Amino acid sequence: MTTVSTTPSNATTATATATASTTILTTTPPSMRLRELVFGAACAAAVRAAARLGVADALGETPATAEELASAVQADPRSLRRMLRALSCYGIFTETDDGAFAHTEMSRMLREDDPHSLKYISLWCTEPWTWDAWPVLDEAVRSGKSVFDSLYGKGFFDYLHEDAHESAHVFNRAMTTSSMQSARDVAELLDLTGAATVADIGGGQGHVLASLLEKHPDIRGTLLDLPRVVAHADPRLRDGGALADRVRIVPGDCRESIPVEADVYIIKNILEWDDDSTRRTLRNVVSAARSGARVVVIENLVDDTPSMKFTTSMDLLLLLNVGGAKHTKESMLSRMADAGLAVGDVRPVNSYLHAFDSVVPG
Repeated sequence: MTTVSTTPSNATTATATATASTTILTTTPPSMRLRELVFGAACAAAVRAAARLGVADALGETPATAEELASAVQADPRSLRRMLRALSCYGIFTETDDGAFAHTEMSRMLREDDPHSLKYISLWCTEPWTWDAWPVLDEAVRSGKSVFDSLYGKGFFDYLHEDAHESAHVFNRAMTTSSMQSARDVAELLDLTGAATVADIGGGQGHVLASLLEKHPDIRGTLLDLPRVVAHADPRLRDGGALADRVRIVPGDCRESIPVEADVYIIKNILEWDDDSTRRTLRNVVSAARSGARVVVIENLVDDTPSMKFTTSMDLLLLLNVGGAKHTKESMLSRMADAGLAVGDVRPVNSYLHAFDSVVPG
């Protein structure tokens, strides 16, 4: 894809204009705010379109016109300008005084090469199936169950892997991006002094485990997840990888059993299925662990004020697609206590994750 890079033209003025054009300080009346909210799908669709077109990837460090960007991404200039105008209202791109468009902090995160990229997460949250599911949220609220079977005749993950291969690819890219970004934060937070072994339970491709092993060169690790997941584990953990001689990869379902003994167990963002599955997973950890073992549960919380708009939306999406739910702090503490864990500290990992540190009692 061509990156548009125009001749620098008063970048300071462009930046100042960008700030002014995307900041609306007047108080929005409730009637207009509600109108804006019910058109939220338009904003989500515009973000998705920008990501699919690669507009953020095409825009360089200096402002570019809609015509220049349209040429780069093979789009109609007038339609692209209309979309960019809509996105700039939300601080995603900004329009300068001379009618060009420039990057903002948020638009940069739609670039594939940005270290904090949310491109694939933006695509994942706006996949075609989401547009079928959201209109029947009332049915999920009435029943308390997923609507996916009634929409597609099969469960969510079966549908992804059997009928929606492109969506499954987007899901995998989104989960990989999210895991890699949060792995660094988890490794920075957790003090593993005195531990010899760590197990990442339901750890996906093992990005958290890899980050922990890189930080603690004397520790050995185990990654447990479904066979089709660990088959694509982080290259650092697989045969020939830099950490392979310190890792054991175990295919399995943590809801059924956890044949792993370790000093520290990490359980990150998997306790959001139905309550029975959550309880079984925690009890399986307690059954597998020796007395005094440490269990660290890491989750998004729906009662975490800075991230509530994000986590409560994800909570509703979980209801729609798998019948699951995000936890409150109290519900997570309750599930862990019911499993027999003694919870100590609860600390933020970053702006959207919390770590519940616990031990298996004697």
